[in-house]
Amino acid sequence: MATLKHQLTSLLNFRPLWRLALLLSVISIGFLATTSSSYPIPSAPSDKVNHLIAFIELTLVTRLAWPELRATWYAPALLAFGFGIEAVQALLPYRDFSLADVAADGVGILIGLLPWPGLPSSNKRDLRNSPNSV
Repeated sequence: MATLKHQLTSLLNFRPLWRLALLLSVISIGFLATTSSSYPIPSAPSDKVNHLIAFIELTLVTRLAWPELRATWYAPALLAFGFGIEAVQALLPYRDFSLADVAADGVGILIGLLPWPGLPSSNKRDLRNSPNSV
């Protein structure tokens, strides 16, 4: 019988789950950011905290879905998603564009890029950790 640690490691390495979670997160965040209805969901008193939490989650799920992908590829895409949300909100009569929200998104991405225990990392070797490097 597999140990709990082995089961959790297998779950963390199951990429299709995390790719589905990322898709559902993007859809949910996009919907909540553009709806005029207020939903009874847990929320922070500050909109900036909501942005921060959402983009930490998006970054962590992206890292789980594609651990071999470098942050230089997905961090700008996540920031563009945040900017896109704000651009859409600028067109809505019940929402406002806010660069402070985009900044909160960026801080959330940076926190999500920090090393997290148990998060799988890319096992690709490069010249920095090659025994044949100069």
